[in-house]
Amino acid sequence: MKARALVAWNVRRIRVDRGISQEQLARDTGIERSYVGGLERQSKNATIELLERIAESLGVDIFELFVEPPKGATTPWTLSKARKLARPRRKTK
Repeated sequence: MKARALVAWNVRRIRVDRGISQEQLARDTGIERSYVGGLERQSKNATIELLERIAESLGVDIFELFVEPPKGATTPWTLSKARKLARPRRKTK
């Protein structure tokens, strides 16, 4: 597996295991949520500095972003679509 694929797989796996949304990870690392999604889809390529910030936000050492998945491992599931808190409805008169 190539480095970009390893990073994508591990970021998503660790993030989902910890119940962290893309929005929360983006806020913690100071990047856009769409960039986190791009990393996980392998359409973005992160710098070493950004990988360090992501690893710190996820509470892991940077090398864990490059760990090979076990043979036969499936792609990590995403969190539920209910990632945004519901707003209270306005009272109508």
